[in-house]
Amino acid sequence: MNKIKKLSFLLAGILITFSACKKQTSMKPENMTPPDVEKKPKELTLHGDTRVDNYYWLNQRENSEVIDYLKAENKYTKAALKPTEPLQKKLFKEMKSRIKEDDQSVPYEKNGYYYYTRYEEGKEYPIYCRKKSSPDAEEEILLNVNKMAKGHDFYRASGLSISPNNKLLAYGVDTVSRRKYTIYIKNLETGETYSDAIPMTTGYAVWANDNKNLFYTQKEEQTLRSHKIFRHTIGENKDQEIYHEDDATFSTSVSKSKSEKYLVIHSGSTMADEYRFLDADKPMGDFKILQPRERGLEYSASHFGDHFYIVTNLEAKNFRLMKTPVDQTSKENWKEVIPHREKVFLEGIEIFKNYLVVEERKEGLAQMRIRNWESGKEHYVDFKEEVYSARISVNPEFDTETLRYSYSSLTTPRSTYDYNMNTKAKELLKQEKVLGDFDPANYKTKRLWAKADDGKKVPMSIVYRKGIELDGTNPTLLYGYGSYGATMDPYFRSTRLSLLDRGFVFAIAHVRGSQYLGREWYEDGKLLNKKNTFKDFNDCAEHLIKKNYTSPEHLYAMGGSAGGLLMGAIVNMQPELYNGVVAAVPFVDIVTTMLDESIPLTTSEFDEWGNPKKEKYYDYMLSYSPYDNVKEQEYPNMLVTTGLHDSQVQYWEPAKWVAKLRDKKTDENVLLLHTNLKAGHGGASGRFEALKETAREFAFFLYLEGITK
Repeated sequence: MNKIKKLSFLLAGILITFSACKKQTSMKPENMTPPDVEKKPKELTLHGDTRVDNYYWLNQRENSEVIDYLKAENKYTKAALKPTEPLQKKLFKEMKSRIKEDDQSVPYEKNGYYYYTRYEEGKEYPIYCRKKSSPDAEEEILLNVNKMAKGHDFYRASGLSISPNNKLLAYGVDTVSRRKYTIYIKNLETGETYSDAIPMTTGYAVWANDNKNLFYTQKEEQTLRSHKIFRHTIGENKDQEIYHEDDATFSTSVSKSKSEKYLVIHSGSTMADEYRFLDADKPMGDFKILQPRERGLEYSASHFGDHFYIVTNLEAKNFRLMKTPVDQTSKENWKEVIPHREKVFLEGIEIFKNYLVVEERKEGLAQMRIRNWESGKEHYVDFKEEVYSARISVNPEFDTETLRYSYSSLTTPRSTYDYNMNTKAKELLKQEKVLGDFDPANYKTKRLWAKADDGKKVPMSIVYRKGIELDGTNPTLLYGYGSYGATMDPYFRSTRLSLLDRGFVFAIAHVRGSQYLGREWYEDGKLLNKKNTFKDFNDCAEHLIKKNYTSPEHLYAMGGSAGGLLMGAIVNMQPELYNGVVAAVPFVDIVTTMLDESIPLTTSEFDEWGNPKKEKYYDYMLSYSPYDNVKEQEYPNMLVTTGLHDSQVQYWEPAKWVAKLRDKKTDENVLLLHTNLKAGHGGASGRFEALKETAREFAFFLYLEGITK
């Protein structure tokens, strides 16, 4: 037997040992009880129905009693997870050891410069750079975020935007993690940062072609809704309000067309879009509406030549491509370029001088369709794996035959390709370097289909290390999201190797509420169909058990934000399916939140969840709301995380949920709440600090499996 085969058998034996020799390990801290939170009943009455919320008072962010409670929960969680600390440190060390610390992105060319981002060894934050005319030219550092972040617990620089003359840089900074960015302007010739500091923005500004005026989006202070567009003129004290989106269900943004010809204002809600455009050479002019908003009409616009190209759902559930002259933009002038197809979802386009690239999704798989403008000939980029993720990357230039795209799979690290649309030749520019002994040949990825209770087939993408046996003993982590039409594609993440190499199976449940199988898949998992999302996930769990990948004693679930809502619903419905659950920044108090229009995101999401002020939506949302449906039953071991400054899901939702679960649950399983008191929805801002959060979550799962090394 050769050495490679011997090694394969040895690895298989190690995995079998991990799977076969597990036993439950308690996390209950000795001589310590969970924090006791006071009940302060508050009656909430609507539609003749009264709910009593004992923990409503936890929404008082400035109340020292609330902060003390969150700190007490953190103390209890730290004590409970103390036995996992050696494992957490080991996980963090090995995750970090896989990362090439002195790394750099592939440069892209725009307006005579090559732009890229690099990292230095041991540093937490990116360094944004460029080189003039050639990738081999002298480096110019635009922003060194490591220096900028000194003295801050949280720091994020975002939205870098270069003026057309290449001399000025606008960028946004958030030091709280509340996603309230202040925009700054830096002179790239002198290095001076101007005194112009624009607060309460989304962090991104777009330049007019005069290099003097820039446009940005302001947020409302309370709701954080993007509601106004302003024009800022360098050197002037007062900014000019250009547009106010006064419909509370819409948000607005400003951008620039790829052609650099137009400034573009977008107003959008879940069910409608409206675009305005202005010649970028005339920033003092008035924006013109492309097509007025209509409920149910969604569209996006790209400029090329004398036309706008429109991706729209107009009489097309899975969207189609239209075009219209720039001087006749209303929908009656739209002409079809690519028709609607029942089984192909049109996700987006990229326009070049000689080619049109169309992003499509068929049977869940991403495709890129290339069309020559002149000849009309078409072909598809060839992706050979069964389960993968592919996306158009940064393509700022029109006059090129090269398409840049990114590719990844559950076994293939993120790869950047240049694709010649004429010759069909591919060039791999960079593949994410995974340090250590990683070999993709050691892992197996495939797609499974679970049968939902209504007969629909629900896809799953799975990956595991070769050598496992389908004997029902494999620890398995099932991940899901399932809202907003967001599709969780099967991409590579090196941190997962810490689970896979310890015998875990990792699976993504592509449940309804995403657009994995097209627009209908999304619509069948929202509003009055939302329960399909939760049922699909549990059906996927049952399928993994039925096919002997795992068993309830070894099955774990994880989701964040709206995926945290998913976690809350599945454990209320079928808690017996799971041994452990991690719910990150979970949206669990859906009825109360959607009744409070002062909370960020509420008004813009009525078309996603429903407006509970209408009785039919109130009743339906109440029937699945995780917080409202906590009951006296056994629940899995659970770790719940949140951030005090979360701008998406307010910290008090998970805090209230944990308090109610503690009061109601009848089991002895561990229930933990960890609040990051210095961060928000996205967690820690540094690239290595974020690994510590992942290490904590993975250690939680592994320890429950009896895996301590």
